[in-house]
Amino acid sequence: MVATPPLLPGPEPSYRFLPGGEPYSSGVVATPGWEVVHVTLQAPVPWRDGFAAIERHLRGLDRPRTALCAIELRIPTPLTFAGFAEFNRGYRALLGEWGLLVDGRNPVARTNVAPVVGPPPEPSLYAFSHTVAAEATGRPTFVAAGSGELRPGPASRANVVRPDETSPDAMREKAAYVMGVMQARLTGLRATWADVTAVDVYTVHPLESFLATEVLAAMGPAAIHGVHWYLSHPPIAGLAYEMDLRGVRREVRLPAAGDA
Repeated sequence: MVATPPLLPGPEPSYRFLPGGEPYSSGVVATPGWEVVHVTLQAPVPWRDGFAAIERHLRGLDRPRTALCAIELRIPTPLTFAGFAEFNRGYRALLGEWGLLVDGRNPVARTNVAPVVGPPPEPSLYAFSHTVAAEATGRPTFVAAGSGELRPGPASRANVVRPDETSPDAMREKAAYVMGVMQARLTGLRATWADVTAVDVYTVHPLESFLATEVLAAMGPAAIHGVHWYLSHPPIAGLAYEMDLRGVRREVRLPAAGDA
C-alpha cells in the first residue's frame, strides 16, 4: 500500500498543500476556521495582469497575497515539453516574487489548458482560488490540481499513457489513469467524493464511450453533479485528456474589466 504524502503548511496558516512538482502542487485544502473560495473571471486577462487583478480582489477582502492557493490558466495552443518547462520558469518566478513558495516548494495548485474555440492570444488567467475566514463550519474545502495522462517521472512522451492514440479504447485507458490520480489527490487532501462540488474535464475527444464507466461511476456520490466538459487541449502537445476537481461552498464570478 502506498503511503499518503503528508500535507504541508502553506505560506500562511489558512491552508495546507499536497506536494507536487515545480510548476504546481497537487492540491490545497483549507485548515479549520478557513475556507477556499473559487473565483472565475468573466473574461480572461493576460496572466501577469491577472495576478494584479487577484491582488486587487484580495485587497478588497483584506486578505494578503499569500491567501492565493490555486490558479487556472488558458493558453493559445498546447506547448512542447520544452516550451511548457520554459513557461513554468517564468510562472514560478512570479510566485516567488509574491512570497508564495514554502522552503522552495510551490504550494499553489494549477490547471492550464488550451481552448479549441476562442483561445486567448496569450497565456491568460481564467480563474483562481483563495482562502477567507469560514462563514460556517463543515467539511474542509479544497482544490485538486489538474492532471493529464502523464505518468510520474521525466516529462516526456515515454511517460504518456497510450501516446499518440486517441481511439475510444485508448481514451478509456487515459481517463481511467487520470481518475486514479484524482482519487489519490482526494485521499491526500483528506477528502472524499462526497465532498466534491465540481469536476472539470478537458479534452477534444468524445466522452460518451467512457464517461459513465470510467468517470461518473468512479465519482460515487459526486456523480449527481455531473461533469463540466471544456473543449480544450491539455497544456502539452501529445496529451489528450485532463481533469481537475474542487469542493467549495462559495463560487464567485468577477465582472469583465470596465463592467459595473
